[in-house]
Amino acid sequence: MTSLNNKILLITGGTGSFGQAVLNRFLDTDVAEIRILSRDEKKQDDMRHAYQTARPEAAKKIKFYLGDVRDYSSIAGAFRGADYVFHAAALKQVPSCEFYPMEAVRTNIIGSNNVIDACVANGVKKAVFLSTDKAAYPVNAMGMSKALMEKNVIARSRQMLAGDPVLCLTRYGNVMASRGSVIPLFCSQIEEGKPITVTNPEMTRFMMTLEDAVDLVLYAFEHGQQGDLFVQKAPAATIATLAQAVLELKHSENGVTCIGTRHGEKLFETLVTAEEMARAEETADYFCVHADNRDLNYDNYVIRGSRSLERAEAYTSHNTTRLGVEEMKLLLQKLSLFGGDL
Repeated sequence: MTSLNNKILLITGGTGSFGQAVLNRFLDTDVAEIRILSRDEKKQDDMRHAYQTARPEAAKKIKFYLGDVRDYSSIAGAFRGADYVFHAAALKQVPSCEFYPMEAVRTNIIGSNNVIDACVANGVKKAVFLSTDKAAYPVNAMGMSKALMEKNVIARSRQMLAGDPVLCLTRYGNVMASRGSVIPLFCSQIEEGKPITVTNPEMTRFMMTLEDAVDLVLYAFEHGQQGDLFVQKAPAATIATLAQAVLELKHSENGVTCIGTRHGEKLFETLVTAEEMARAEETADYFCVHADNRDLNYDNYVIRGSRSLERAEAYTSHNTTRLGVEEMKLLLQKLSLFGGDL
């Protein structure tokens, strides 16, 4: 892996689940400093005290910066001297973005562009931008805002010159037990003696641990070139399978109640579109979609097409490896909610 020895790493949205997982991965390495940039002073204060208590020596590497990616002037100082950036700050909840789509625009699109500007202005070497499966064939405001974030990162990557930052992307599916996800909700409902509520039991979702998500970003960090988009292959399960697995692991007979599909939900998620699959490079564990670097000379492409798309199939939670209840239980048992280490 590219050495981070004596380098400065900045994580936007660093108080979130992903940010803390990256922090834990690098805290015992020779990285010189890890900067946590976020807008929530309460979470920063909690995080600061937690690490000062549990890891006082390592905690000296952690520096906290208060700022909002929507406001360039509030984040610019955090980028001074930074070598690498992982951009995780985002609005991620589908229902809230449906009701407040302009808030998603301000954070997910304009905010990520501010991050690019800050990277360019401060000589950052590489920045990895985190996206979501909801950006592929988006039907909700959160996915649409992330899709435009991806398009803008790729467009800006085309403009980079020698010595400018390398801008690349990752796209991943449901991160199990991350803040605001459904697994902690299921566990809370069981503890309260309530039935688990599911929207549509036939929905499928990709299942990734937080460590899988970190591995994906580190793979992109190591291998990414300008405009590259990386996806990690992942299994999927129906919501009914997930709910049954949680009930069995919690030894609960609370049962399941179907409440109907929420605003903006899909029956299944797509990690790589058919159009992207037509030009994707595949390894055992990952897909890499290189940037489409065609220019504005449209005539060159109108008269000369490609038949590759006719053979391409999107990579979705309906056609990936499907987990049964027992396999889902084994995956859940890796999580701290079920006695594991993750």
